[in-house]
Formats: sequence, C-alpha cells, structure tokens
Amino acid sequence: MENKFSEKTVGTVIAVKRLWQIKINTNPVRSHSLDGAVFPHTITVKYTAGGVEYIKKKFVRARLAPPRAGETVDVYFREEKPSKCKIVLEERKII
Repeated sequence: MENKFSEKTVGTVIAVKRLWQIKINTNPVRSHSLDGAVFPHTITVKYTAGGVEYIKKKFVRARLAPPRAGETVDVYFREEKPSKCKIVLEERKII
C-alpha cells in the first residue's frame, strides 16, 4: 500500500493552547484541586508546501509535553493536496 503522505517539510509551531476544561488527575489522593493534574494541549503549526502557506491544528495528549512556540516539527503532506497533512511530534513524556 502506498503511503498517502509522501512529501515532507518542516513546520513551525506558532501557538500552544492548554485545554483547561479537560483535567486529568494522576494522583489517587489530592491535597488541592490541581495536585497531580495534567491537561491536554492544542498546537497550531504553520508550514509551506508548493509556495503556499498552510496553518493546521493538532491535539496533544495530556501525558505528552507539547512543543513550545517557535520550535519546528516534521509535517508530511499529500503531493496532490498539500492541505491534508500529518504532523509528527517528538514524544516527550511529562509523567
């Protein structure tokens, strides 16, 4: 089977947003409401393909540390439709 995302480029993280409304408790007993709490994030990535600039968002699980704004990430996209992409993050666990 052919890989759908055959082209690769480098994208830049332009925004990182913590989703405060989705709290995940990691401790069975807490001394206060945020003791052991982790939150998922959404990141916004800007990349260029075929001379056109695209902006995409990606959900980052709560137990993974998101990249910071300004860092670069790998973006794989379709040659025939560059707006369809796959953003690949380096997995950095926070817990």
